[in-house]
Amino acid sequence: MIMKTLQCACLSLVASIAMAGDAEVKSLTQEAFLALPRQGANAPFVLDVRTPEEYASGYVPGAANIPYDQIASRLSEVPKDKEVVLYCRSGRRAQMAADVLASNGYKDLAHLQGDIIAWTEKGRPVEKPSDPTECIAALKSGEARATACAGK
Repeated sequence: MIMKTLQCACLSLVASIAMAGDAEVKSLTQEAFLALPRQGANAPFVLDVRTPEEYASGYVPGAANIPYDQIASRLSEVPKDKEVVLYCRSGRRAQMAADVLASNGYKDLAHLQGDIIAWTEKGRPVEKPSDPTECIAALKSGEARATACAGK
């Protein structure tokens, strides 16, 4: 009996420690995202945390690109005064990026449900750069909203 109680207490402690590292990120449906303003003070900052190569293959219109493993060193590029909507391919990298943002004081974080996979499967609009090679080079040089990546 004591052993079973100890096991439950340990499991509970491990679970609470693991969850403490997760950012408070709301889940945002694609429909709710599409209803948000695209420009102006109330528009969210849309952040694609995939690699530059993935981004150049097609991205949610208006999204900036900062790969998830560069977020910590590029925090100044992500506004704290706007809602930040993150996405990647399937959700894992978006959560890791959200954890970094939350640990650096970002409060208004949302994850786009279904990420780019569901976005494209539903036939949602996707932008692609006119010159993917130039876009990738610009993104790798540190331009989150590279003009070379302007959609066509």
